[in-house]
Amino acid sequence: MPKVELKQPIIDEIKGLLDGAQSAVVVDYLGLTVEQDTKLRKELRENGVSYKVFKNTLIKRAAEGTAFAELDKHLEGPTALAVSKTDATAPARILAKYAKDIQAFSLKAGIVEGTYYDENGIQVIASIPSRDELIGKLLGSIQSPITNFARVLNQIAEKGGAGSAEEAAPAAEAEAPAEA
Repeated sequence: MPKVELKQPIIDEIKGLLDGAQSAVVVDYLGLTVEQDTKLRKELRENGVSYKVFKNTLIKRAAEGTAFAELDKHLEGPTALAVSKTDATAPARILAKYAKDIQAFSLKAGIVEGTYYDENGIQVIASIPSRDELIGKLLGSIQSPITNFARVLNQIAEKGGAGSAEEAAPAAEAEAPAEA
């Protein structure tokens, strides 16, 4: 069987990973211990990120003609590919955390929602909170004024402010004609 035929299923696998992906990040994975690699892969998997080591030439072939082709210039040396179809920032966020702690492990570059980012750009993307965290913060900021308003109304009701307000209304009506 020719070598090209043996490699085609792997190229198809990479194409399948990249098809419909929101982001892909390439890293230099040398220097990881088995324990660190296991922990990294587990965290990536839990966040819906596919992480696999492929030959650089196969990644290049699979990425040809796609937005991910820009990663070609970073496909040198040992390279692992992290791809997410659901959370655009998850691969960068998780990999950057490990790159900070492990000297030899480093981010190379990535494509996030069709835009190419070099190592520095991926570091910036990594600082963006996850979609769930952003939604939580948004809901918290929306809920806060409503909660405060409800608390104020509750305090007024507890102090008998509602009764005072009803009593004040007829008194104000009685005074209004006298002033006119």
